Amino acid sequence: MRNRTRLSYLPVLFLVVLLTAGCPKGQPDYKQGQQAELDKDYDTALIHYERALKADPRNAEYEIRAKRIRFTAAQMHVDRGHKLRDQGLLEPAVAEFEKALAIDPSSFIAEQELRRTLEMIIAQRQAQAATAPATSIPALADVPEGPPELRPLSREPLNLRITEDARRIYESIARLAGINVVFDPDFQARRVSVELDRATLEQALDIVSLMTKSFWKPVTSNTIMVIPDSAAKRRSYEEQVLRTFYLANTVQAAELNEIVQTLRTLLDIKRITPSTTNNAIIIRDTPDKVAVAEKIIRDIDQAKPEVLVQVSFLQARRDRIRDLGILPSTSIPVTFTPATPTATNTNQMRLSDLQGLSTKDYSIVLPSFTAMMLLTDTTTKILQNPEVRVTDGQTAKLRIGDRVPFATGSFQPGIGGVGINPLVNTQFQFQDVGVNVDVTPRVHSGREISLRLKVEISAVTGTSRIGGIDQPIFGQRIIEHDIRLREGEVSVLGGLVDRSNRVTIQGWPGLSQVPFLRYFFSSEKKELVEAEVLIMITPRIIRLPEITAANLRSLAVGTDENLTLPRSPAPAESAPAGPAETRPATPAPPPPTAPPAAEPSGPAQILFQPAQTNVAVGSQFTVDVVIENAQDLFTIPLAIRFDPNVVMITEVHHGDLMGGTEQPSALVQRVDAETGTAILSVSRPPGTHGATGNGILVTLLLEARAAGRTQLVVQNVAARNTRREPLTFQTGSAEIVVE
Repeated sequence: MRNRTRLSYLPVLFLVVLLTAGCPKGQPDYKQGQQAELDKDYDTALIHYERALKADPRNAEYEIRAKRIRFTAAQMHVDRGHKLRDQGLLEPAVAEFEKALAIDPSSFIAEQELRRTLEMIIAQRQAQAATAPATSIPALADVPEGPPELRPLSREPLNLRITEDARRIYESIARLAGINVVFDPDFQARRVSVELDRATLEQALDIVSLMTKSFWKPVTSNTIMVIPDSAAKRRSYEEQVLRTFYLANTVQAAELNEIVQTLRTLLDIKRITPSTTNNAIIIRDTPDKVAVAEKIIRDIDQAKPEVLVQVSFLQARRDRIRDLGILPSTSIPVTFTPATPTATNTNQMRLSDLQGLSTKDYSIVLPSFTAMMLLTDTTTKILQNPEVRVTDGQTAKLRIGDRVPFATGSFQPGIGGVGINPLVNTQFQFQDVGVNVDVTPRVHSGREISLRLKVEISAVTGTSRIGGIDQPIFGQRIIEHDIRLREGEVSVLGGLVDRSNRVTIQGWPGLSQVPFLRYFFSSEKKELVEAEVLIMITPRIIRLPEITAANLRSLAVGTDENLTLPRSPAPAESAPAGPAETRPATPAPPPPTAPPAAEPSGPAQILFQPAQTNVAVGSQFTVDVVIENAQDLFTIPLAIRFDPNVVMITEVHHGDLMGGTEQPSALVQRVDAETGTAILSVSRPPGTHGATGNGILVTLLLEARAAGRTQLVVQNVAARNTRREPLTFQTGSAEIVVE
């Protein structure tokens, strides 16, 4: 009995094995991901899709779904960040942008918006600082090497009230500053009155030059030359520099030539040429003009916006056919069958026998009836969701379907009586049949997008024979117009509806029209065809130009005749302003490669390692930003100040503290060469624990540009843990001496 019971379970087990073998790996997670996607819970959907893909890495459907939902989930957090930022909630907006970047590290828009929001937070905190002194517009960084830099013995402010010959005034100012002065042989001195109160050396020289219609230039570090101001003298004395600017975002030669023409028109630069091969611009002119040209190039050479256009096509078609009735035979055949044949062939008779014919010599076939009761109901749905990524101002074309050939031109059926195949002299062209989309976007301010759209849905609806060749008949639906949408706004371009109703009656004339008898002597066929096409367009911005406050600010460039930049005194060898705690210049102990298991002791600190560095001009070196005693650190935006005239941060690399096990930490960086500020943000991957203990946050790669002394100072730290609670850090500084 027990053996029989065990044998009874074998079919059930066999069925379970078959069902399990036929079910793809990861199918339960895939189903849960689909349900979460329907519920618009894209984060959960991404988790399930990635689990399904991990269970079956070769499943193309899983991979496509995971990649698609990754973009959708990241874009959802970007949209949330925009809404929070519009409400003035900058820190929650930063959290949303960080989530988007952690989900999709390739999202340019998430990185750009995170960097922009961090800059807004820093600007807001600086504006709220009551002790922040008013500062003038910073001078351009990286001014090309030109005349020798004037280094007077004294930088004390000058107080001078004198009415004397211009030559004597220049000599008095030079004597007070501890420099030498020489004059051009054509310089003609005249008597002027000058009153200076707490003026710098450069300001005093500029004021006297303006009053005497002259200009001055450094000859050595402690000697200047005074020259009459004229076009000929400036051409003879003003030194020029040669510099090559490599552009990063121009694609076509016309774009490069447009920038060259802009510089030539605005700055009156004569010696300028484009290098199309190297995508560069070469300029030879005065240092001031080259410096202004650098700002213009930096402002113009921006990455063009990119838009992802999501197009959804839904075509529903229903065919309904009904045949109902009794269809009689439409013909009654009459057969001649002689009753008394007179010849061998029964179908032949003599004419004399025709007088004896009667109804017995003919026979008929009774008509047959066919009862028809048939109902055909067909429903077809075609759903397509193509995505088109296109650069601002460019046209993207999407073709989904087939290329159908059709004959064009003329052909002859024959020449000289000899038959020739019509295909010999026939030319063929191809028509794109299916879904055809042409889209040209234009991104505006306020995250609005103008779209020039042409959407065509075509199909081969039949054939027609022309000249012996079957030609296809194309059916098409075309929508072409210009629209303007906000990012993420869904636009229904149009619902194209096509309905046809056809009724066909077959039967005997007369009887098929009688109300009751027509059901016995006729058949009725009804055809109902309904086709509807719905097109939805959703544009999304995935890249924007990085236009900062430095790009928007104005710049004083002198007069119409003489383009000059305002001079600023050489910076004193002191640390940049900003609240920070300085630590002794003792190197911190090397951070461990893994966080310790015990709870951290002592206050959380942000330090630099090494704390003091001596380098030579032109060399590259690294400085680690080290965090000690971190506890559940999930995200940490901060700013690092430095003197851009002495050093420059060229690269920022990940450290070992915030790195995840399956996905690296999200690092966003922006280095402002004008203000000497590096804005950084490092975030842990979503779904992971915060970092605890000691480790390297980031590694800075710096380049020594000029001799001097500067400090690296941490400012505006806005760290948070996994519960989005703020964390407090003590900050240190690093001293760098360039010799």
